[in-house]
Amino acid sequence: MSQVETFRYDNRIVRDFAFASVIWGVVGMLVGVIIALQLVIPTLNLGPYLSFGRLRPLHTNAVIFAFVGNAIFMGVYHSTQRLCKARMFNDVLSRIHFWGWQFIIVLAAISLPAGKTTTKEYAELEWPIDILITLVWVVFAINFFGTIWRRRERHMYVALWFYIATIVTVAVLHIFNSMEAPVTLMKSYSVYAGVQDALVQWWYGHNAVAFFLTTPYLGLMYYYLPKAANRPVFSYRLSIIHFWALIFIYIWAGPHHLLFTALPDWAQSLGMVFSLMLIAPSWGGMLNGLLTLRGAWDKVREEPVLKFLVVGITAYGMATLEGPLLSIKSVNALSHYTDWTIAHVHVGALGWNGFMTFGILYWLIPQLYRTELYSKKWANIHFWIGLIGILIYVVPLYWAGVTQSLMWKQFTDEGVLAYPNFLSTVTNLIPFYAMRAIGGTLFLGSTIFMAINLWKTIQKGDFEAETEASAPALRDQPMPTAEYEAHAYKHRKLERLPFLFTVLSIVAILIGGLVELVPLYLIKSNVPTMVSVTPYSPLELEGRDLYIREGCVQCHSQMVRPFRSETARYGDYSKAGEFVYDHPFLWGSKRTGPDLAREGVIGRSHDWHYLHMERPQSTSPGSIMPDYPWLLRNKLKTKDTWKKIKVMKDLGVPYPMVDYTPEVVLSLLDQQAEEIAAELRVKMPDRAEEIQADREIIALIAYLQRLGVDATKDVPFEEEL
Repeated sequence: MSQVETFRYDNRIVRDFAFASVIWGVVGMLVGVIIALQLVIPTLNLGPYLSFGRLRPLHTNAVIFAFVGNAIFMGVYHSTQRLCKARMFNDVLSRIHFWGWQFIIVLAAISLPAGKTTTKEYAELEWPIDILITLVWVVFAINFFGTIWRRRERHMYVALWFYIATIVTVAVLHIFNSMEAPVTLMKSYSVYAGVQDALVQWWYGHNAVAFFLTTPYLGLMYYYLPKAANRPVFSYRLSIIHFWALIFIYIWAGPHHLLFTALPDWAQSLGMVFSLMLIAPSWGGMLNGLLTLRGAWDKVREEPVLKFLVVGITAYGMATLEGPLLSIKSVNALSHYTDWTIAHVHVGALGWNGFMTFGILYWLIPQLYRTELYSKKWANIHFWIGLIGILIYVVPLYWAGVTQSLMWKQFTDEGVLAYPNFLSTVTNLIPFYAMRAIGGTLFLGSTIFMAINLWKTIQKGDFEAETEASAPALRDQPMPTAEYEAHAYKHRKLERLPFLFTVLSIVAILIGGLVELVPLYLIKSNVPTMVSVTPYSPLELEGRDLYIREGCVQCHSQMVRPFRSETARYGDYSKAGEFVYDHPFLWGSKRTGPDLAREGVIGRSHDWHYLHMERPQSTSPGSIMPDYPWLLRNKLKTKDTWKKIKVMKDLGVPYPMVDYTPEVVLSLLDQQAEEIAAELRVKMPDRAEEIQADREIIALIAYLQRLGVDATKDVPFEEEL
């Protein structure tokens, strides 16, 4: 006879992650509104620490890892205990996880505005923080799998499948993409270069969306939607197909971010095909969620929790249909580098992640505090303001994206670009950017309104720190009968074997990654070199690091695609061999400003760059680019220049280290800097006294003037077999 065990669920950790999610959500959205306004009113770029280029990665990291991350942990810790009928494995590990994650967020909030960044999207944090992320994630994994090991429920419910896939895949992605060679405590270079770095980054970047912003939320959907609706999931069989098809196919789709770039065509085509295949499992999951509410639509009209969840799931469906469509090469040729992508991303971020989080919070907080929600009316107001905010945000950006791309591609009857001045394609979009800022402000305001509603709910409630429950131990539960085994899905047997389930999940996500990544590392001829391409000089390398520090890649790409419109505007299209010494790659993903891949061969003078960085409107009237006057004032720090050269050499960049002693490196740097400064003094005699060769602006000019020079030399390819 089985003995019933009594235990207590830990609600404190759930509450703490919920509070953190709301607080960081408001902060992250506020930064988003600020950068949206900066595109409309450039004077809002208030100095180096509050400029667009530094705040934009702060916004994305705050929303993804602080707001959404804490919400994931909130839901996982709450639902896992109840699905396993066990308290979390270790309370100390729970606290370490919570405070470790908040510490990481604080470090990000300090380091990113300070310009300490790897510049790789969604992975901008420098190497010591990457190590800390790894350690905290291991703590989370031990706590989660330890709870499964101690479970009192024989079968793992579908939500747990998605949590397992999230934990193992994020670990693999983070470790491989964060392979960096440290230079100093807060400076490193990616061990990958050029095409290889781009593929690894978007293998990570796309699957960070897949396995941090999607799979855990699907797990939360499978738990909280049936709870809120008081109905079982529509189809168990569909959930099996949804899970395995999604995690296998998703991992292949990263190259669709690199269509028409210097990435080998086979990898681009592979990414496109698997992206289109993603429609089936994604919509299978969406339909499984929405059909769970069959016969309960009257309840949806009444309950704000269900309203949020329904719109969130619908936004997931729309985003996962649009994503594969944008992966079709003909569509991508129109959409890439435009605001269309920004609109697409925010359908998922605001609709799927945002509204799902809000719905779960509205259901969970009253449960934890043993009371009713303070005001359903307020929650409904939040719903409508937030939904209107999303529409006002994304619809103008869709329009802006199409307008932007068509203007870039338009030719006159005479066969010349209709809008040769890139700035004219920017100024036409300012009204759309203003609408985006209004929509974002409405969404932020509705979130603050939710926070007030939840706070009032907390004040009238009584927090239940631990919930008592009871269940027989797993060892005392009877095994399924032979008759049950004969009629049960074979998958039910796998659900009793968490170790095997985890191993199979890892295999499923590794296959696609290995097929795509291995050929670019084992077959050198897949990344041809060009004998004309040489390493950056010490001054140019320092200038490149300043370019990275200021977040210039947030608005400028360095990738000329093989389109008539782009070669007419920028010059010869980009080749893989150009980037073999670029650690990290800087191809970019958005053009708020023009592409800079051929900037050095356009023929702009040093003084143009000097004045442009000091005040962009002086050289480009109507520009929305921020001023960078501190570059003219700040002395260039060169104490680590030789270390940077040495690390680059270790990564395979052919610097002649026998000749490159620290003294020689600084001598070469000073010589090139003085040449640029001397030319500036000749061109700007009225400012000759203030132009100093040891300023940061000189290094940045050196880097900008180098861009495209090697690649446009009339030298044939050298294929290394």
